[in-house]
Amino acid sequence: MTVEKERLLDPKWKNWGPYVSNRQWGNVREDYSPNGNAWHYANHNNAESYTYRWGEEGIAGISDVKQILCFAFSFWNKKDKIVKERFFGLSNPQGNHGEDIKEIFYYLDNTPTHSYMKMVYKYPINAFPYDDLVTENGRRSKKEPEYELFDTGIFDNDEYFDIFIEYCKADHNDILARVTVHNRSRQDAPIVITPAAWFRNNWKWGYNTYKGEMNASYDGCIDIKHDSISIKKFYSRNLAAKSAFCENETNTPKLYGAPYPGNTYFKDGINDHIIYESNTVNPEKRGTKAAFIIDEIIEAGQSKTFDFRLCPDEMDEPFDKFNEIFSARSAETDEFYNEIQSETTNEDERNVQRQAFAGLLWNKQFYHYNVGKWLKGDPNHEAPRNFNEYVRNTEWNHLHNKDIISMPDKWEYPWYATWDLAFHCVPFSIIDGEFAKGQLLLLTKEWYMHPNGQLPAYEWNLSDVNPPVHAWSCFRVFKIDEKQNGKPDLLFLEKVFQKLLLNFTWWVNRKDKNGKNIFGGGFLGLDNIGAFDRNMELKDGQHLEQADGTSWMAMYALNMMRIAMELAQYYQVYEDMAIKFFEHYLYIAEAMENLGDGKEGLWNEEDGFFYDVLQLGNGESVSLKLRSIVGLIPMFAVEIVDHQLLEKMPNFQARMEWVLKNKPELTKLVSHWDEEGQGRKHLMSILRKNRLTKVLNRMLDEKEFLSSYGIRAMSKVYEENPFVFSVHGTENVVYYTPAESDSRMFGGNSNWRGPIWFPINFLIVESLQRFHFYYGNSLKVEFPTGSGEKKNLDEVAQNISRRLCSLFLKDEDGQRPFNGGNAKFNYDEHFKDYITFFEYFHGDNGRGVGASHQTGWTATVAKLMKPRLTV
Repeated sequence: MTVEKERLLDPKWKNWGPYVSNRQWGNVREDYSPNGNAWHYANHNNAESYTYRWGEEGIAGISDVKQILCFAFSFWNKKDKIVKERFFGLSNPQGNHGEDIKEIFYYLDNTPTHSYMKMVYKYPINAFPYDDLVTENGRRSKKEPEYELFDTGIFDNDEYFDIFIEYCKADHNDILARVTVHNRSRQDAPIVITPAAWFRNNWKWGYNTYKGEMNASYDGCIDIKHDSISIKKFYSRNLAAKSAFCENETNTPKLYGAPYPGNTYFKDGINDHIIYESNTVNPEKRGTKAAFIIDEIIEAGQSKTFDFRLCPDEMDEPFDKFNEIFSARSAETDEFYNEIQSETTNEDERNVQRQAFAGLLWNKQFYHYNVGKWLKGDPNHEAPRNFNEYVRNTEWNHLHNKDIISMPDKWEYPWYATWDLAFHCVPFSIIDGEFAKGQLLLLTKEWYMHPNGQLPAYEWNLSDVNPPVHAWSCFRVFKIDEKQNGKPDLLFLEKVFQKLLLNFTWWVNRKDKNGKNIFGGGFLGLDNIGAFDRNMELKDGQHLEQADGTSWMAMYALNMMRIAMELAQYYQVYEDMAIKFFEHYLYIAEAMENLGDGKEGLWNEEDGFFYDVLQLGNGESVSLKLRSIVGLIPMFAVEIVDHQLLEKMPNFQARMEWVLKNKPELTKLVSHWDEEGQGRKHLMSILRKNRLTKVLNRMLDEKEFLSSYGIRAMSKVYEENPFVFSVHGTENVVYYTPAESDSRMFGGNSNWRGPIWFPINFLIVESLQRFHFYYGNSLKVEFPTGSGEKKNLDEVAQNISRRLCSLFLKDEDGQRPFNGGNAKFNYDEHFKDYITFFEYFHGDNGRGVGASHQTGWTATVAKLMKPRLTV
């Protein structure tokens, strides 16, 4: 067992980690405005002076699991108008495609216990172009590209610092921090480095008055005093570094023109002192926020290293054996990943996989949001809610989140999203199965899940409806964990199954409008994939029957059936539940074929594809013949059951046979689950062989869905010939849009009208592999469509996997497609091997689009790399 795996057995090693957000401003939980204008209330311009209620932010920030004490770095190039204390980006209204970070940094390494962590931040030597970025992006339309930091020319002459930030742990509460600053330019350049420690403000809201204190001890040492924190000392190797102190309190005179009696050393005191040399730090050398200030010149082409330590005891030589500890932790990290990557010999693939895991781990965050308190305000912090106007999440009073959670992206999406997290947990299970299982369980807890059974969607609208993939992820993680540990974690599987029963029932009761097993749910995470807003309230009894919503529920039923079958091997009571979900799946499959009252179903035989259907108030229906991944999602409702498993479940097998005999209408329209495939397997799928072949004929057509980099979200046929549909007197036009959205639908920056999205592609690959597991070489399809070359479905799946992986790997010209042809990113020695895992990717050229560090679901690429990881 590797050293890191041994550490994973001791929960204390996770007491400290990268749990500080990259952005706390602009979030719903910090919004105390009367009208719900979260982007305006707490924004980047006031963030340095405003004390947060629910969490903290910083650059490479770490904290304890309760975020009582935080630590992060700040930098100043002596040209910027502010200290670089947080990453800059545009708010949703400012960006021409929504919220958008305007910084360049990379997560390079991390272990599951955070015993070693490394990242690099590229900080310009010249003045950061804040105003230029805001102005130019504000000028651009939705149809123009985003104006990025690189586009400003700030890196043209290599006038920037590469700032490598590393942490390692000597013990679970003894943390070593190292900053190495490389000057990549041809001139000497100044930089101020400010490592800061501070207490999250828990004392001003009216519930308690206790607060810790920090004070100067002697040169190079700051004392940390708090009853709940074991770390007591903050050391700097540079004994000449000045220490400065202020309070983590809002600068009310600056922000609001309001006096603040008894305190003049506000949260921004250290920053103002650095820039203006003002008297804004406490001369008594104490406060709730403390920092060392190191003012250096980095010579051209040279580097300097700066060391710090947070530890529980006074040490005569805090930096003794510092290098040896770092070297040991780095070697242990290599050992941990070498075992995981033992079958991966390609160094480029190993690099991409390892950075994918690093991004997952760096994107852990302390997430605190008590909706009940947030809605009504605190004793000392009013919430002037205007409930006659829009106020979010009013029906989630019970929700109280205060945990370490995997974020989609700690800057662009610094809040959990339930369907995102389901995908995060699959690659997480490879490196830390206990964390993956804990995350999936967490969202089913009573203080997360709504009493009616709904899982919380995401902070901006907890009641929104995302695809129900939680059961899929739970079983996937369960099987990976079983293979790694040699035994099944049945307690985990039972716990999630019981709670998912409630969630499945919520779906049936709330999202099956007419009780006919046809499901809606609005946009279902696919922001603007339809011709119109699928969350829109339609007139005169009109409603949308969704091919994707119904297919997700068929998939959900099969997932629940499979979990019940697994549990039935140990507890017979679950056999009845397996029967229940098997039959529910059949009812959903039948409904997709026949909407009732003589209406055709969601399948269009002429096109060989599934479409949404708009039900009109007069009883008629209109098939929305827009070819998108909505019509591919029925592939995900597939399960293969080994005959030996059925033989262990006589009651289930008997019920299957009874249904086959007595309810042929439930079985004639789905794949013949009663017939054995290769190796005595049974197939349960919405798609019969004939229909599967027709859908794949569309999906594998390079003129439609098949891109060089995966499967597009929408058919490319709409590039020249758009889909047009009128509803409520409005003509809606849908073009194939391979990258950023050209519409403000849903207000954000995501786009499902052409790009390549990893979560859907990952499920496509898995589904093809399952179909192949049943059919083997008896089913081959033309790949690509029109090529005349036939391949089995596993070969197709592996080819799509390679296309997805190729987004990050060097091609024959040394370019990585996600870089979008940027020569510096592809060839410069200080960029070329760094990977960012974007939210989605250009459907034609593979350029990364959207959130740049959404390593959560895009980290599933680590599971696709060839050769396959061993789990």
